Formats: sequence, structure tokens, C-alpha cells
Amino acid sequence: MSEASAVQSAPRPAAAAAVSAPPFIAIFRNEYSYVTNSLRRLGVPESDLEDLAHEVFLAVHRRITTYDPARALRPWLFGIAFRAASDYRRLARHHREVATDDIEAVDSKPTPDDALAANQARDLVHRALGALDLDKRAVLVMCDIDGCPVPEIAEALGIPLNTAYSRLRLARAEFTNVVRKMQGGAR
Repeated sequence: MSEASAVQSAPRPAAAAAVSAPPFIAIFRNEYSYVTNSLRRLGVPESDLEDLAHEVFLAVHRRITTYDPARALRPWLFGIAFRAASDYRRLARHHREVATDDIEAVDSKPTPDDALAANQARDLVHRALGALDLDKRAVLVMCDIDGCPVPEIAEALGIPLNTAYSRLRLARAEFTNVVRKMQGGAR
């Protein structure tokens, strides 16, 4: 047996796995904005958003061979982003005191009244999400904003299905109460 034929007949498990998984560069290009929006919804400040998104994609690159193409991609990505945001929040250097709750988002371009109202509504949602426990927030964001079915959420977050439903119910109730309090205090 020649050397060339021995090389060709040798099994290549890494190459076989790479064929079944979607190419990393396509995932990065198509899902970067989804990951950054998910991280933002999970409470990562704008100043650290890009760095943490890149950390998420480094984890995706490391785990791409374990991805099952039969499953939806976004819940898998959200699970990785959730763990990254959770780790980020545990670091002491990310605990900051905020002097006031009246911090407005910086927008470099002038906005019409409709955009202002949308920004205020988005800010209200982000502040209300920020008041929720991270575990409840993750389930609420995946279900009500990203539209993922609860069984996929439970699998992506590694929690029992009934726990996912319970967290979703509690998160919706808390979110509604927080929004009502914020709107009542603004009037």
C-alpha cells in the first residue's frame, strides 16, 4: 500500500463532523446581530457588548462539532450567550453603581417623534428586563422576544421542562408588574 493511499484511507473524524455542522463563518455573519441583541437583553452593557459577543463566538467555534443540525440554531446560540452573560455578571469588575436611573441612550443621529417613542418603549423594556432574575429573564427573552418554543428553551438552558414553564409564568407576571410600576412612576 502506497503512502498516498494510506493517507487517503485514514479516517478523519474532525472533517466528517465539520461537514454536518454549518460553517462557522456563515453562523458568525448571519447570527452576530442576534447574539448581540440577546446579550443586550440579558443585561450586558453596550460598552462590553462587542467583546462578549466575540467570546460567545469563540465558544461557538470550539463547540461547532457538537452542534446537532437537526436542532434550531438560535436556541443553541442563546444557550451559549446565556452562559457567557451569566459568567460576565458574576465577575466583580462588572458590578457598577449607577448614580441615577435617568440615563438616556446616546444616539448620534436625530430622530423623529416616532423613533423617540420607540426608544422610550425599548428603554422601558430593557429596564424592566433588568429588574428580573437572570434565569427568569433568559426564559422570557427566548420565548416572548425570540419566539422559541419552551421545550427548546429548556433544552438550551439545561433545565427541566416544568421549570422552564414555571420561570416563564413568573417572569411574565414580574415583568408586567415592573412595567406598571415604571409607567405609574413616570406619570
